[in-house]
Amino acid sequence: MAGGGQGANKDNGQQTAAAAAAGTRIPLAPPQRQTTLHQDPHAIRDTREKVLEVAIGHEVRAFRKKLGITVADLAATTNISLGMLSKIENGITSPSLTTLQALSRALGVPLTAFFRRFEEERNAVFVKAGEGVDVERRGTRAGHQYNLLGYIGSNTAGVLVEPYLITLTENSDVFPTFQHDGMEFLYMLEGEVVYRHGANLYRMLPGDSLFFDADAPHGPDELTRLPIRYLSIISYRKGSGSE
Repeated sequence: MAGGGQGANKDNGQQTAAAAAAGTRIPLAPPQRQTTLHQDPHAIRDTREKVLEVAIGHEVRAFRKKLGITVADLAATTNISLGMLSKIENGITSPSLTTLQALSRALGVPLTAFFRRFEEERNAVFVKAGEGVDVERRGTRAGHQYNLLGYIGSNTAGVLVEPYLITLTENSDVFPTFQHDGMEFLYMLEGEVVYRHGANLYRMLPGDSLFFDADAPHGPDELTRLPIRYLSIISYRKGSGSE
């Protein structure tokens, strides 16, 4: 009996391989659930003075690490105690001008460099309905319409984000070969599409979402009900890019 079971498993494996070679469609992948959050979106900083202390501490730590020196090394060079340097780097205390001058000399940066993050402007982009910018991307030639809903090039996060409204019509082709750096988030607004990511297929209806590593081949595999509209939000580190 045991031998018969092993033979059946072997036959099933051969049949699966044969079906794949014959072009049999891959079953739709089940949704994945993740619940772990690592950031409190409701957390706010206390006061502007506190923001300044944190900003200075961040820059002191960043410049120190760039030089490859320890807190003890910096303390010895500046004659500032280890405890005080720890408080400065953690944004717990406001350093005096004399202390900032000593840190400036030891780290080899201008005094104003410590205020860079505090003085940086935080930008926002507001786009009225229908006023996004149509852009050319790799899928445009396949009849995919890309409407860019906003873009901020310089930001404190070090991450670039491209939000698109994508529209597929009867003139659109399936195009399951996008592949680029970063992460991508899709949110279905209208229609129905089977979307491929790597070896998995996802049937997406209005209200469905898909979040994935964009380095795997991905794209619409079946345009089930037209027109199709969905949001595509691509994020990637500065210095890399998306297609």
